[in-house]
Amino acid sequence: MNPRDLFEVSGKSAIVTGATGALGKAASLALAQMGAKLTLAAGTAFELEKVADEVRNLGSEVATIAMRPDSLENTDAIAQKAADAFGGIDILIAASGTNLPNPIGEMPVEDWDSVMDANVRGSWLMCKSAGRHMLAQAQDNPARGGKVVLISSVRGRHGSPFGYTSYCPSKAAIDGLTRSLALEWGSHGINVNAIGPTVFRSKLTAWMFDEEKTGGNVPALKRIPLGRLGEPEDLVGALLYLVSPASDFCTGQVIYVDGGYTAG
Repeated sequence: MNPRDLFEVSGKSAIVTGATGALGKAASLALAQMGAKLTLAAGTAFELEKVADEVRNLGSEVATIAMRPDSLENTDAIAQKAADAFGGIDILIAASGTNLPNPIGEMPVEDWDSVMDANVRGSWLMCKSAGRHMLAQAQDNPARGGKVVLISSVRGRHGSPFGYTSYCPSKAAIDGLTRSLALEWGSHGINVNAIGPTVFRSKLTAWMFDEEKTGGNVPALKRIPLGRLGEPEDLVGALLYLVSPASDFCTGQVIYVDGGYTAG
């Protein structure tokens, strides 16, 4: 095999939830450039169509569905949209999530519920719905299998003093879901892995990249050996590895893309 073929995903049917977020958009554009067929899901139709237009301009086929993965009805609809549009589901990237930091004494229970629902329940529901299709495909064609990529965080492994008593547990739960599904689905040729970023550029972290607001004093930066915060594009290499044949013998793993944060 030509080593370049290890990263071949052309013609594969891929779902990306949270497609309008920093990671979801970067994943969508990268997969489009690699020739995948995309089903993009997000809660805001206007923003979703903007991303879809960028994907189309790259020459990729794309279907959209303006839904968040916050109910089984929605996740079933997202999965069915991909199956109807492109004949099945080969790749799932569950990139939908949120964070509402607050010290535990001041955090409304409703905010804790919202973070757990968005980060854990939504990922579980999306896996449940897409998994039905992947398992059926594997039964018909054992060679087809599937690739699932969940979004963890360095905060699933390390705690935080900055009001993350909802976010950290939610990402630790994603790590557990990754390992459990890898064991459950391994015999069906379905790989389940997660990417664990450190702080990377997004709307939620924009202030950390603003020199005028921070004066260059970003506590997280002191813990990153490579000396900078992450860009969404920094996650693309690991993502392409995990959705392509290059990772066929890798499952149940959390791949940290963190500039060395978890090394110390």
